[in-house]
Amino acid sequence: MSDTTLPKMHRVGVIMNGVTGRMGTNQHLIRSIVAIRKEGGVKCADGEIIMPEPVLIGRNIARLHELAKLAGLDTSVVTTDLDSALADSRNVIYFDAQTTGRRSDAVKKAIAAGKHVYCEKPTAVNTADAYDLYEVAKTAGVKHGVVQDKLWLPGLVKLQTLIHSGFFGEILSVKGDFGYWVFTGLTPVAPQRPSWNYRKEDDGGMIVDMLCHWRYIIHNLFGPIKALSCFGATHVKKRVDESGTVYNCTADDAAYATFELENGVIVQFNSSWATRVRRDDLLTIQVDGMKGSAVASLRDCVVQHESATPRPTWNPDVPSSIDHLAAWNRVPDWQTFDNAFKIQWEMFLRHVVKDEPYTYDLLEGAKGVQLTELGLESWEKRCWVNVPELTA
Repeated sequence: MSDTTLPKMHRVGVIMNGVTGRMGTNQHLIRSIVAIRKEGGVKCADGEIIMPEPVLIGRNIARLHELAKLAGLDTSVVTTDLDSALADSRNVIYFDAQTTGRRSDAVKKAIAAGKHVYCEKPTAVNTADAYDLYEVAKTAGVKHGVVQDKLWLPGLVKLQTLIHSGFFGEILSVKGDFGYWVFTGLTPVAPQRPSWNYRKEDDGGMIVDMLCHWRYIIHNLFGPIKALSCFGATHVKKRVDESGTVYNCTADDAAYATFELENGVIVQFNSSWATRVRRDDLLTIQVDGMKGSAVASLRDCVVQHESATPRPTWNPDVPSSIDHLAAWNRVPDWQTFDNAFKIQWEMFLRHVVKDEPYTYDLLEGAKGVQLTELGLESWEKRCWVNVPELTA
């Protein structure tokens, strides 16, 4: 007789607070949790399965009902009462995708209720509060994680593979270019980002939003950051909000940062919501090494080995005989790449249920907040600042 024993199913209630926003809806709910459910749950190495059971929390019950319908969920899983959701023992994980200013208090409340916590970045509005979240979670003995999704983008995975293979030899420098034109609303074209992004009083700003990302990318791919210099700018002075009202922009919409790493590598990142894209993608990262160079975008990566590097001679008086764009080779898709947010969700679920190792915790989140504060300090003082190590 064949073995018809079904694999053990771990049903894990996941409180999802703030998922009515763009990222919460698309990346965390639809493309991560709902996608995992449609695939039959997270398959573990021992054959067991983890099935996330989402509970949607927010302030607008009508929007929550719409979101549940979009996700194919019963409306019974929506509520505006966070306390009741935290009191339910079936809910094991608390996830927070609210605006930054609301995050710290809600995460602490979840920790006090004994929930494991997973949250978007930045984890708090300042380093002290972000580090306090880590200490509170550590003292409570709950598991904790922070979204660091870009590490699993196909282009960056290919870049990591090149680094680990020794393709570059000695890495000399890194240049990152991020951004696109965010419409102001002053023309008939609607803005594609929320208005709070451009108000400092609502915790908006490019430095606050993106230096957290650059920190974990730089640290995990190229090495610890020793010092930084950052300059912010508010290029676009007025925009139109969701109600059609013109408002003054009080937060930076661009940041120009240089990082000195402990290993001597120099990293530059330009970030702007006031630029038009003339490159391979919304984010490109070029790595130059002694033996080769690579340019990674969100999904692709191209390389140029030293043996195939052209030998240009500077002469602006005649057309170049070199097609520089053609002198690069594409790194093949040697694996199937899943959604980056979904990959990290699966990792955290296995960490909670199966106790698998997990390094992207609230301490790492605090380090990201620290870098944003130091970036703002550098801009204010117009100087280089050192990056002290935050330790457990």
